[in-house]
Amino acid sequence: MGYNTFEELDVYKSSRKFRIRIYKLVKELPIEEKYNLAGQMRRAALSLTNNIAEGHGRFFYQEYIQFCRISRGSLMELIDDLNTCIDENYMDKSYIEKLKAEGYKINRMLNGYIAYIKKKNRRSRQIQIATKYNNKIVIQ
Repeated sequence: MGYNTFEELDVYKSSRKFRIRIYKLVKELPIEEKYNLAGQMRRAALSLTNNIAEGHGRFFYQEYIQFCRISRGSLMELIDDLNTCIDENYMDKSYIEKLKAEGYKINRMLNGYIAYIKKKNRRSRQIQIATKYNNKIVIQ
């Protein structure tokens, strides 16, 4: 699972595609939603990818995890906004349901990525402790 930039992460790539779809949907919302729901959805979609990117630039694992959690929160906000689109009959329900399914898939990816970061953090700590004690790595 090696990577050099956040742009190489599958979770980022999927989130970016999702953001693009959300932006397209926002353009189709009624004019009365231009400054309310549309603006909110654009901000949440941008937050989804921005926080993955910003977290990747952080030095400490816990900070990175926190940014991924913020990203996950923005995703859940978007799913609720999609429910609003269904409730108000702004779009075809089947199209919105497909977007929601994509959102839940990204949620699973984010959860998996957070678990990966936590595991990587534990492994790093084990190596640091082992280095202090005669350079022997003992994994429990």
